[in-house]
Amino acid sequence: MSGNTPLPPRWIGSDGEAIEVATALAADFAREAPLRDRERRLPFAEIERYTASGLGAITIPADHGGADVSFVTLAEVFAILSAADPALGQIPQNQFGVVALLRDIGTPDQKRRFFADVLAGRRIGNAGPEKGGASMLHMKTRLRQTPEGLRLSGRRFYSTGALFAHWIPTRALDDDGKPVQVWVRREDLGVEVIDDWTSFGQRTTASGSVAFTDVPVEPGNVIPVHAFADRPGLAGPVSQIIQAAIDLGIARGAFADTLAFVRERSRPWVDSGVERAVEDPTIRHSVGALATSIHAAEAVLREAAGVLDDVAAEPVTELSSARASLAVAEAKVLTTEAALEASEALFDLAGSAATRAGHNLDRHWRNARVHTLHDPVRWKLHLLGNHALTGALPRRHQWN
Repeated sequence: MSGNTPLPPRWIGSDGEAIEVATALAADFAREAPLRDRERRLPFAEIERYTASGLGAITIPADHGGADVSFVTLAEVFAILSAADPALGQIPQNQFGVVALLRDIGTPDQKRRFFADVLAGRRIGNAGPEKGGASMLHMKTRLRQTPEGLRLSGRRFYSTGALFAHWIPTRALDDDGKPVQVWVRREDLGVEVIDDWTSFGQRTTASGSVAFTDVPVEPGNVIPVHAFADRPGLAGPVSQIIQAAIDLGIARGAFADTLAFVRERSRPWVDSGVERAVEDPTIRHSVGALATSIHAAEAVLREAAGVLDDVAAEPVTELSSARASLAVAEAKVLTTEAALEASEALFDLAGSAATRAGHNLDRHWRNARVHTLHDPVRWKLHLLGNHALTGALPRRHQWN
């Protein structure tokens, strides 16, 4: 399916339009989200609708024909979609991180070609880290120069979006042992996307394996990321703020289902002396505390996105890049806590009836628990504490 030529998507021309489109899509996506999760029904049709909506191109620069919406808008779009179905929020996330990297270090020709493809409705996936290595940076994937040209070989995992993609960028080491980003097409000879994702949460992201076997690579589709290791940029913070927005969406979705269940189904506790669960003072107290936590996460996420907008408005420096990473780290801490708190509190407030399999409300906790494991929040706290105590700047990579 992903190899087909897509129909030209809608062109979104403003921040307000992007929010309107996301809100309308989310309302439709929410209807069958529990069923997709229960049956692990991969959302091919929904992703095609998302692409046709034009949302995938909203950060393409204006001088390349895109809307170039603010990061405040981008974060809110992902939160809106993820409140409806966080798997549908996560699938397109890598496209925006890659677009940010292209903006930072892509050649003029690469920007022209790849931005035009995104505007035309082609999706960018991901072939993530390798399994079994000593660290996340362990890499056996190689890009080799052969008598027949460049060839890519290796096997990657955590490849969110690859099953739905037209382009699959991945990291590899070149003949000199230096890291490069390599772009191949989903339908290229030697590319195999394997649906072996078995996590108990985010079940329909299809974040499984991609195998590359002597895949021909065009020289113009290689980005020598090693040459820009010391250049400050925003690709890492952009990727991270989307992760935080997805977690905020999970919190919103869990909270909305909590309120609905308490209003419509829950019974008051025998000692409460009230007739309806919504009149229980302990439930009201807990709901108020939970609403406050979510609103705090929303505010800090919006503030962090505003920092990214400010930083992007000027040439990015080492200090401004660090400022962006620190702001996003704070947001990631609060959205992680909100997602886990909201998805757990749902059962405490809604009661034992909420645990019945038919409601499938446990998907909120499963999704929160799995997605918040991306980029562990304890290291965000370490980053923030280290900076506060010593002034140390965050390391620059895709997780900061």
